[in-house]
This record gives sequence, C-alpha cells and structure tokens, in this order.
Amino acid sequence: MKTYKNPEVDLIDSSTTIFWFRRDLRLQDNAGLYRALKSNKNVVCIFIFDTTILDKLEDKTDARVEFILEALQNLQTQLVELGTSLIVFHGSPVEIYKKLNPKAVYTNHDYEPYAQQRDEAVRKLLEQKGSTFYTFKDQVIFEKGEVLKDDGKPYTVFTPYSSKWKSLLKPFYLKSYPTEKYFSSLKKLKPVKLPELTEIGFEKSGILFPERVIKQSVIDKYDKQRNFPAIAGTTRLSVHLRFGTVSIRKLAVVAKKKNEIWLNELIWRDFYHMILWHFPQVETKAFKPAYDNIEWRNDAKEFKAWCDGVTGYPIVDAGMRELNTTGFMHNRVRMIVASFLTKHLLSDWRWGEAYFAKKLLDFDLAANNGGWQWAAGSGCDAAPYFRVFNPELQTEKFDPELKYIKQWVPELGTTLYPKPIVDHKFARERVLKAYKDGLGG
Repeated sequence: MKTYKNPEVDLIDSSTTIFWFRRDLRLQDNAGLYRALKSNKNVVCIFIFDTTILDKLEDKTDARVEFILEALQNLQTQLVELGTSLIVFHGSPVEIYKKLNPKAVYTNHDYEPYAQQRDEAVRKLLEQKGSTFYTFKDQVIFEKGEVLKDDGKPYTVFTPYSSKWKSLLKPFYLKSYPTEKYFSSLKKLKPVKLPELTEIGFEKSGILFPERVIKQSVIDKYDKQRNFPAIAGTTRLSVHLRFGTVSIRKLAVVAKKKNEIWLNELIWRDFYHMILWHFPQVETKAFKPAYDNIEWRNDAKEFKAWCDGVTGYPIVDAGMRELNTTGFMHNRVRMIVASFLTKHLLSDWRWGEAYFAKKLLDFDLAANNGGWQWAAGSGCDAAPYFRVFNPELQTEKFDPELKYIKQWVPELGTTLYPKPIVDHKFARERVLKAYKDGLGG
C-alpha cells in the first residue's frame, strides 16, 4: 500500500497565513475563512487527516473518510480555479505544525473534548514560534454561553432553551460571510496533489452519499412526514452539516421561513453542543449521575443480535440493517432501536453509542451522546425512565404497511426470520425493576 508523502513545508513561510479546514469543508459562508481572507494576504488553505482520529477507526472502509476526501476534492477544484491549491497533510496536527512557520493560523471552533486539547496544544506551539492562533464560531448559530438562563446558568431542558434561542435570534446571526469578496487574498500556488484513499490507509466503502441539496419540498412537509421511515420525508443533510459542506446559517434561514419543526431540529443540534461544552463529563458518564448506578445486563450475544439486525423485532432489525448498509438511520427508528437496546435488552447506552459512532455517516459526538442518553433516561431533558417504546405499536403507528420493514427485512414472515430474543412484557417489567433498584426506589 502506498503512503502519502506530506507536501513540501516551504510552501508555507512566515508571510503566509493558514486557514485550517476541519468541520467546515466549504469556501462559501465560512466564518474563519472570511476572517483570514479579510485580514491577511497570502492565505493558504490546509486540511490535516488527523492520525489521532483515523488510527482509532477499525473499519478501513469507513465511509466518512471517503466523504471527507470527496469534499476536499470539491474544494480543490474551486481553489485551483482561483489560482491556488488546497494543501493536505496526514499525521498528528501538533507534529505537522512543528514543521510549519506561518504568520498566523485561522480556523473554526470545535467543541469536542479531544478537539479542545488538540487546539490548545497547537495554540501553545504557535505562540512559542511567535505565531497566532485564531478560532471562530461557525458550525452552530449559538454556542457556549450565548443562550443562558436568567441566572447565568446553562439550560438543561430543551423547551425553555429553544424559546430563549428563538428570542435571541436576530438577523445578524443568520448573515452569510461573503468570503468571495476576498478571494484575491489567497496565495497563488500551483495545484498540489491530494492523497488517494489508499495512501492514508483506507478503501472505498461502496456507500452512496446524500446529495448536498436543500430540498424545499421536503422541508415544507417535514412536520407531517418526518416520522415515517418509508417516506423520503427528511432532508438527509445531517452528514453535510456534520462536515460543514453546507452552512448552518443558510439552513436556519430556510427553516425560519419554511418550517418551525425543522428549525427545532437545528436548535436541538445547538442544544447538544452547548450541553457537551458545559458538561464535558457526559462523554463517558450519565448526565444524571444516579443513572450510573443501574446494573446493566450487557449480554454480548444479544448485543451482537441487535448490531446485526436479527432480534426478531422487525422495526429494530430494519433500522440496524439500514445503518449497517448505508451509514444512515431514520431518526424515528434511531429512537426505537436505542430504546430497545437500553430497555428491552438492558444494555449500557454507551455500547449503543459506540456502535453508532462507528457506523453513522453523520456521527457527531454531541448529538449522538445526547440522543443515547435521552433514550436511556440518563440525559438532560430525557424521556422518563419508565417510558419503554413498544416496537409493535411504533410499527403500527409509523410503518403500518410495513413498506420500510420489508425493504430491509425481506425474509419477514418466513422460517428464515428469527423469533423475538426477548418478550416485550417481560423485558418491560425487568427494566423497570432494574432502574428502580439502581435509582434507589
């Protein structure tokens, strides 16, 4: 297998300002890129395939790496037309910045705990070299402490948070950053070769990526169709939001005009990023500490049946097979399968969260953690622990003609389809007792 040789570092010297792409893989309406171009000449755009992250990916056909590379190739096409080039590195960001001596580095905020540690290490290194590190808000509308309760504390319940969020939303927060006005600040460069997937240790996945298209007709009917997995009733833009190939501001403008329920989905995203920022312990622990006292069964055989989509509960199995095949799962089905794992099988929510983290194209630590803790009852704004989704009733309500299920479980109704691995009534009684015992009555 070929390995990628990093470009010559002398392309970046002390007269050069770096813009470092991360979760913002677009030229248009990019806060940090706008600031870099407006304030400096000789701006060079870079991306780093961070081996600290990549080395943890066990599946070398992980489609997210392929998605990123496609997005970088799209960026490169645009940059070459502007007379410059994207420069892609592969390695540890700190080690790469040790070899670079830029005037300054501009980038956009990343709120995850690892990203915070990485950025602080890069900041200190650059300061030692006499360089400056600037970061800006780009991937959310409101961040950190921008939406707080009247007493200055962070919200931990979504409904009052969303009300405050909406009350604070002035046109200023939705304005696009006109980067195109300053493209002349880009440093003139000959095209630099981007890596092939195999050069960074990965292979093609065969997964088709959702289009980067804002489907107005879907948004118009979102509130009526979003819960039915057999209908193409969601925008499928979550992977583009995750990697910043679309602007959150652009989507919020559309949502505000078109559909408040869809706008609420964008607010949930801000909410979970805010929770992760203020309560970073949720990455590994229950938001409500008492829930860490629950005794999980954690049956490895049952967990594998859940992962493989052979639990004998058709709506659960359809969801898991869709996820394993496409990297996507409909949001209503995500709630059903998460409830099934934590409540029916009494498996630790962290097991399910970790599996989704491996498989979801749109995996985002804040949202994934928030969703799993919601399902388990351990999170902020969580469903009460005694709410146990009945998969059969969920099917009757949201896939009554079994169109979605039959797409993913074609052997339904034959001897090839397994019997349920647990009885619903028995599982419900078992989990209620386990939660009651764990929470002290």
